[in-house]
Amino acid sequence: MIAVDTNILARFYCDDPDDPDARRQRPRARRVMLESPSVFVPLTVVLELEWVMRGFYDLGPETFCRTVEHLLGMPHVTVERWEAVKDALVLHRSGLDLADALHWVSSASCSQFTTFDDRGFVRRARRLKLVPKVRLPL
Repeated sequence: MIAVDTNILARFYCDDPDDPDARRQRPRARRVMLESPSVFVPLTVVLELEWVMRGFYDLGPETFCRTVEHLLGMPHVTVERWEAVKDALVLHRSGLDLADALHWVSSASCSQFTTFDDRGFVRRARRLKLVPKVRLPL
């Protein structure tokens, strides 16, 4: 089994024809992803891929979610904590930031999730009626 970094997935999923490095690297990324017998994707790579797709390629949540669903459907690919990733995609589609969604999903067995400055996360979690509740500290 080989593990892949974010840049492999970004080159595999994001076409960047104006970048000569991307043009050169994309075929190699495709070979890694399609010809390797077994691929492991760390949870942190999934999180970083969302940042790259949103921040660098200006792609929206739906495109990211479809990308990760494709990745999860590849039979030779193992995504770390894939169940949490699938649950986080549902929340991401509902308006939560992916990182917040992963934080919350990973904390589901706790009595509450506490944050200082992320009032948007608190509001969106309240709107979605998430339990455990996301709250500001008292």
